[in-house]
Amino acid sequence: MYKYFPHTEEDLQAMMEKVGVKTLDDLYVQIPDAIRFKDDYQLPSEMSEMEVRELFGKLGSQNKQLTCFAGYGVYDHYTPSVVPSLLQRSEFLTSYTPYQAEISQGTLHYIFEYQSMMAELTGMDISNASMYDGTTACAEAMMMTVAAGKKQNKVLVSAALNPKTREVLDTYALHQGIELVTIPLEDGITKLSSLHSLLSTMDSVAGVIVQQPNVYGIVEDFTGFAEACHEQKALFVIDSVAADLAVLKTPGEWGADIAVGDGQSLGIPMQFGGPYVGYMCCTEKLIRKMPGRIVGMTKDNRDQRAFVLTLQAREQHIRRQKATSNICSNQSLMALFVTMYMSLMGKQGLKEAAQLSYAGAHYLCDELLKTGRFALAYDQPFFNEFYVKYDGDADTLYQRFIEAGILGGVRYEDGFLFAVTEKRTKEEIDNLVKIAAL
Repeated sequence: MYKYFPHTEEDLQAMMEKVGVKTLDDLYVQIPDAIRFKDDYQLPSEMSEMEVRELFGKLGSQNKQLTCFAGYGVYDHYTPSVVPSLLQRSEFLTSYTPYQAEISQGTLHYIFEYQSMMAELTGMDISNASMYDGTTACAEAMMMTVAAGKKQNKVLVSAALNPKTREVLDTYALHQGIELVTIPLEDGITKLSSLHSLLSTMDSVAGVIVQQPNVYGIVEDFTGFAEACHEQKALFVIDSVAADLAVLKTPGEWGADIAVGDGQSLGIPMQFGGPYVGYMCCTEKLIRKMPGRIVGMTKDNRDQRAFVLTLQAREQHIRRQKATSNICSNQSLMALFVTMYMSLMGKQGLKEAAQLSYAGAHYLCDELLKTGRFALAYDQPFFNEFYVKYDGDADTLYQRFIEAGILGGVRYEDGFLFAVTEKRTKEEIDNLVKIAAL
């Protein structure tokens, strides 16, 4: 009758005898009869596979598919069809951590490749085996600066950091004894003079966090930031959209100590907000402070290549109270996803996708400005996302976009944040502009 239940009547009887009851009902004798549910459960009758597919097909068709010009940390990039297919291979497919690590050579192999690719993409020495998402990766970096700074407990955060990320930082800092101080903006960017001013008047600064491109899509110039931080013995953290680093100056080139961000832009579909993957990379001297698993490559007793978990004294199954490796269940289906994406795209493919995104965003911006209804909020260089103010009713325009089947950017303050990826065509961009010009 219950074909998916593995226990036989004999199994059940043996277990009941073990706990000293005669029937399953005896397990619930302490629950008053008056509050027991006695009606039939409102469950649908069984269906064939074809009927189930049809049911969910009808449910899925109720979702309205919009042409996406929204960003704000999540971007509509193309996913090669081979990625989901390769993802199903049995030697790789798991979202969980390799507790018996060395027998999970497939999992350790792709984690090692992920680490290698992310370290190269960010220009940093070391990468961990992924975090939950970009916001929590940034929060972990914040705590990492304080852990490395010992008695220092202040972290300076650029006001150009995505507000959603800042909210997560505030939550993590609340019970960690960490004081967050905002670096004010000037013309939409974080000025070195503002950083110097704060660093010169404050003590106990453990770290400085900035975003590249920032929340307005502006590509900032961080020349001198690392030196200013290091003069005060503070760590410099850069939060970046992963795909943008294919063409932008890397955190390593800016002199960052820690690089974090979201890897969703590396081909992971938007899929209603997740799951995504956070990345964290750092300089070699900080490796023992970095959370998350680290996989290394070595040779076994037969001189064959083998992959292992390294620095396991950081792990929670060895030093529970002092462990830094606290990321387990994200190990690491989504890291596998972006590893396959980067492998298939290659350096040139990543660069071309980024360049197409850049070109599309600048074309859209130019066309919107021509309508006379929009103005750039800040006269600063931007990549594939930009912030414009609108001289009409922005909420009404946003609704017009929706009615036309377009996710017309993100309503932000008194304007719009528009983002363009390689998926957006000239026709789609022109259609958005036509609606915006009405």
